Amino acid sequence: MTQTEIDTPVAEEVPVQRRSPLEKLFELRTRQTTIGREVRGGVTTFVAMAYIVLLNPLILGASADITGARLSAAQVTTATALAAAVMTVLMGLVGNAPLALAAGLGINGIVAFQMAPEMTWAQAFGLVVLEGVCIVLMAVSGVRERIMNAIPRPLKTAITVGIGLYIALVGLVSAGFVSRVPDAAATPVPVRLGTDGHLSGWPIVVFCVGLLLMIVLVARKVPGAVLISIGVATVLAVVLHDGFGVGGWGRTDPALPDHVVAAPDFGLFGHVDLFGGFASAGALAATVFLFTLVLSGFFDAMGTITSVSDEAGLSKNGKVPRMGRILLVDGAGAIAGGVTGSSPNTVFLESAAGVGEGARTGLASVVTGLLFAGTLLFTPLAGVVPAQAAAPALVVIGGMMVAQCRTIPWHDPDYTIPVFLTAALIPFTYSITNGVGAGLIAFVLIKIGRGKWREAGWLLSLLALVFAVYFAIDGVEALFR
Repeated sequence: MTQTEIDTPVAEEVPVQRRSPLEKLFELRTRQTTIGREVRGGVTTFVAMAYIVLLNPLILGASADITGARLSAAQVTTATALAAAVMTVLMGLVGNAPLALAAGLGINGIVAFQMAPEMTWAQAFGLVVLEGVCIVLMAVSGVRERIMNAIPRPLKTAITVGIGLYIALVGLVSAGFVSRVPDAAATPVPVRLGTDGHLSGWPIVVFCVGLLLMIVLVARKVPGAVLISIGVATVLAVVLHDGFGVGGWGRTDPALPDHVVAAPDFGLFGHVDLFGGFASAGALAATVFLFTLVLSGFFDAMGTITSVSDEAGLSKNGKVPRMGRILLVDGAGAIAGGVTGSSPNTVFLESAAGVGEGARTGLASVVTGLLFAGTLLFTPLAGVVPAQAAAPALVVIGGMMVAQCRTIPWHDPDYTIPVFLTAALIPFTYSITNGVGAGLIAFVLIKIGRGKWREAGWLLSLLALVFAVYFAIDGVEALFR
């Protein structure tokens, strides 16, 4: 035997590290993570965003459709948990990204307070399905990027700010902290503090306690701050209601249910009328509703996907791996939201909480989705939570959304008024559509007035024209009578 043969190691003696199925599916080693980190990250994301299972029924249940029908809290809770579970697991398996989906705050407000009063719930959810189809088609065709590039970033930010103010106002009104003056024409103040200009009653105390606790916990970056605060406020409400007979809670009394565990109620599943909304609300109004859903849905998702992916260190040269698949799942989330009756599902910014705990792959999303599936058996607990306990989340999350205004170039005259109109008219008119339309029209007119009409572009000019017709719809209809 030669010296070379002696020094050469035998190939069969080299230990071979076999890749586990999870490693192959989620690329754990490539992304420098472990199963333990992914599980911990998935649990953290679930705790951070589980409040949506309680909050979505509050928002959708606060409005009636054109027939006066209201949605069942148990059914909305089931729909919310079901859609979040399925779509989050799908994101993990298809997109391999630590991104969780659920009914989007702000977008559900469009469905509840703008669309439902103009059509039936089935027709509203039909438009939600069409929104998802539009997003999927735009993602596949590349149109989504063209529209994104056409609308200036300051106006996109203004939409986020306006929605933040909007959902905060919804929260304040739902809790009774702010109320509408019955005869607003007789006073210069359209809304007031409490029911008579003063705060009174134990339900308001519960709201204030929950709000202050949530503010402190969020400021201290406590994991699950929103959920903890809702839980504490709910316990306080139950004690006051069941122990001391306190009333005045509104539509939901905080009474302990007979059963904590119950079979999920899938009564809303599949109740969809795809095109009926165009007949009920009118073709133009329904088209604008659909456009607003698409606009709010995919812009919010793109910003969230980018920011969370950056935080996870997944972006390479400004590009997110499997972005095409991620966008397809996001679009499918809107479809699932319509089919289940939970409103459009989109990627949640709270996914960053799991990333902070080490989540780097879709395994974390699978864990989060399975936890959402587990909540399907505990829907009776959602019926215990009064508006006063859940509404603080709308106020705090709204405040976080408004914080985005720091990135707006307020010194630029091309954006100052359009951004202001967008952000202000959304809460002032209780309509996201009105704010978006006014902002786009003002932006295009300013560009034309300053001789920069080429910068507005044909696509934005066309959108502004559509919104102009929308605002003048009564006059337009009168011309054809």
